[in-house]
Amino acid sequence: MMDVAQDLAESTSDVTSNPKYSKYTEIKCESISWESCYYCPCLKFACISDFVKHLRERHCTREGGSFVCRYGFNGVCPSLPLDGVSDRDYDAHVNKYHVNQNSRGMPPEWSVFSAAQNLPAVLNDPLRGKQVNLFTKKWGADFVEKSHIPPSTYLPEITYHDFGKYISKIGKRYRRHDHFTMQQNLHCEGESLTCNGIVSTSPTHGVSLVAVPEIFLKETLNLQNASTFSQVFPGIMEKSNGEERRKTGRVVQEKLSHYLDIVEVKIAQQVSQKSASFFHAMTSQDAIMTEMQEAARRVQALRAALQMLHKSVVIDTFRVLCFAKRRQNFEDVLDKLCLMATVHKTQPMLQLLLGTQDYVAALDLIGTTQEILTQELNGVHCFKHLPMQLVEMEKLIDKMLTSEFVKYVTGDLNRPLSDMLKETDSTCAEEDKLVCIVMGLLRKKNFSFVDTYKEEAINSIRAIIKQQIIEFISTSEREICLTGMGEEAQDLSIAQWISLLGKLTVALLIILERVQAVTYIMGQTTAAAGGSNHGNQSIGINNEKAVNLIDSEAFLTESDRACVDQKLSELMDVVCQYCHRRCANLVAPQSLEKATATVEELRRLSLLVQEFSEACEDICGIAAVPLKMALKDQAIKFANRFHSERKHKLGILLDAERWQKVDIPNEFQKLIDFIEENDISELTVKRSSTSFLYGETSYWHYEDATEMPPASPLLLVESVPYTLVGTALLLVQMLCEYCRYGQLLPIVAGYLSRNVVDLLRTFNSRSCQLIIGIGAISVAGLRIITCANLALLSRALQLILWLLPKIKAHFESLDPTSVASYEIIENDYRGHVKELENKIYTIVSDRLASELKTWEARPPIPSQAFRQICRDLVSLHKAIAPILPEKQMQTIYSIVHRNFKDKLREKLLELGIVKNGGPQQGVVTSELTFYMETLRTLKALPVEELDDGILDNIWEFNSCQ
Repeated sequence: MMDVAQDLAESTSDVTSNPKYSKYTEIKCESISWESCYYCPCLKFACISDFVKHLRERHCTREGGSFVCRYGFNGVCPSLPLDGVSDRDYDAHVNKYHVNQNSRGMPPEWSVFSAAQNLPAVLNDPLRGKQVNLFTKKWGADFVEKSHIPPSTYLPEITYHDFGKYISKIGKRYRRHDHFTMQQNLHCEGESLTCNGIVSTSPTHGVSLVAVPEIFLKETLNLQNASTFSQVFPGIMEKSNGEERRKTGRVVQEKLSHYLDIVEVKIAQQVSQKSASFFHAMTSQDAIMTEMQEAARRVQALRAALQMLHKSVVIDTFRVLCFAKRRQNFEDVLDKLCLMATVHKTQPMLQLLLGTQDYVAALDLIGTTQEILTQELNGVHCFKHLPMQLVEMEKLIDKMLTSEFVKYVTGDLNRPLSDMLKETDSTCAEEDKLVCIVMGLLRKKNFSFVDTYKEEAINSIRAIIKQQIIEFISTSEREICLTGMGEEAQDLSIAQWISLLGKLTVALLIILERVQAVTYIMGQTTAAAGGSNHGNQSIGINNEKAVNLIDSEAFLTESDRACVDQKLSELMDVVCQYCHRRCANLVAPQSLEKATATVEELRRLSLLVQEFSEACEDICGIAAVPLKMALKDQAIKFANRFHSERKHKLGILLDAERWQKVDIPNEFQKLIDFIEENDISELTVKRSSTSFLYGETSYWHYEDATEMPPASPLLLVESVPYTLVGTALLLVQMLCEYCRYGQLLPIVAGYLSRNVVDLLRTFNSRSCQLIIGIGAISVAGLRIITCANLALLSRALQLILWLLPKIKAHFESLDPTSVASYEIIENDYRGHVKELENKIYTIVSDRLASELKTWEARPPIPSQAFRQICRDLVSLHKAIAPILPEKQMQTIYSIVHRNFKDKLREKLLELGIVKNGGPQQGVVTSELTFYMETLRTLKALPVEELDDGILDNIWEFNSCQ
């Protein structure tokens, strides 16, 4: 090795000492600029064109028609930082600054020392505030103020004493281990030296490999690398003189010899340390060979025993297993043949099952045969056409089931209606046949049979309705033209329509019962197909007789069963709704447009619709909404006509009313007494044509009616007399008719209740226009509107106010939502009564005030003015006393009396008369005495106001002035 190093040093010195190769050596020691990329170190380039192409593709950007070089740190070229150049200039730039650059160094890598900070930003930290002693501090560890961090309350304080137990326990073991290791190393070294007979006197004894440079210990030692060569031979190329280079080579050679001696000594030490193990392995090799020979002998004996066992035991056993396998194969072949024979009999068996209408078994046989052909007899040549035949047979069964179902449904629904009298156990014919057909359809998952039955039921209902109408018309004596769908025979009367509807409802109920029975059987069959023991509970059927079902395994899933149940439920709903709609066409207003129904006819129609609706609800569980709406439309039409007639009649009566009192018929008194003692809903009335008051009207008769006494001038209501006009009696009669019709027709009770409010509002507004608005002068031909007219209207309104709560309670029991406006109309009536009272005392007060204007305090006594005042009071009493109750009359007179005193005080103040005992005071006292005597005679004021207190009250007011 020393010779090699010396030769290498001499050759190197010769090359480097030659001036011809000095420049070449310097260039080779440095890397060529275009061979690699600073920023893509994994790429190497063989020629300059590859390097230029790389720069254009990876380190160049094109902006418009210019090229910007990005070959530099952070993508900025130091020679062309921002400017863009043309294509030719870019190539010149690359060749000048990047390709032909003689030397270039790697850009410095970023570190913490590359970072910079603005000193004013550090000094002006807003979080630190103003720092006073910043420039007096010394730079060092104490330049930054230390902040004390308080210890955490959640962590205990750890001290050296906490590890004392661990150190005392482990320290002893560690010292013992260290002692044993040192003794073992010394012992091994002593043995190796003793065995070799060497006493180390070499200067390399005790020297470790640390003295050898690390570069000689690397596996990648390559002297062709310039940097590695300079480390191995430091400074040898820097000497220009040949003698110096030789000296340097000798020094290097001595160092390398020294390194070689150190390595050889270390190798000798390692060999001496492992010599004992090496000799031990050599001595144990003979024992190992002996054990291997013994093992080979035993293996040979084992193989011989296994061969003998194979001949004596294994061969015979395998023959037995082969025979058993062969027998099993024969049995499998026999089973296949038997299975093929069974499959061959499929078609005759299918014909037999279809002949007995066992469709489910036939379909199960087809499914089982198809499964066998697919799984167990797959590839059998003789059955290659059988799957297609089975598919065709299955389609044929599906068509057969559909046709049989339609045939059965048509025959069942079109049976004569008279057969219902003979149907004792069930309303469904041939239940077993229906169960077989439905089972087959369910097995095929053909759920459209429910829709088919729905269509057939609707067609049957349509045909029955038309047939019933034709039969009804054929029995009529008149010739009637039937148009449309059999519902437009417009020449029928209301009674005939109702009779026809009664027959139709009976027929439709029979059809619905048949549909119900068939639907029940379908539901039971579906439940059995789904694996349930109970029938369909969603269609509201509870038959005592159980349906004879086919014993079959469940083949319907829960989802399929729910789908069929939903279809069956919808079937009953649709059929019932269709019946309701067809019946509604018979009672619709457009069907009865040429006739006008009476209340009794509507009553019969209402009972008929109610019975039919209840029967339908019992069957299918839904209400007859279309039929009830058609009935309600007809009833509203009747109510509109009735209300229009009554409203028109009331307007005529009010316009013709002379506003004079009339005698009260005894039957009307009986009516009021009955309403007073009983509820108005218990009132039963019937009309009879007679005349009282205004020609044709109605009396009210009762079942216990006797000979009627003559009429009375007063009507007693709860022992209170009422003097009334004829219009008020007829209005009460109309209100009772509204209540009666509401009781007979509850379907329009709310509508009639609102009509009552409208009628009362009409009476209130029209009477106010005629009396207070003096419209009766021009309409009825009255000369003036007197206080008696006002009083009669007031009593009529009071009678209505007495009757209004009873009417409200009656209609509230029928329709609670229809009485919201009764409080408003009651307030309107009370306000009208109050307005009439105000009108009366306003008229009288104005008359008295006009008389006082001409009065003077001078004889004669009583004066003409006071005589006229008293006559006016007497006339007022004669006009309203027989009409108004005493309390109301006294209220009016009290207001008139108070207004009279106010006017008299003003007159006395105007005349300057004071209470001084003079003659004028005497005249006033005499006049007031005459005035009070007149009031005492009339008894028009309360008793406490009939004293002579007015003589003092007049002067008290005057003295206050």
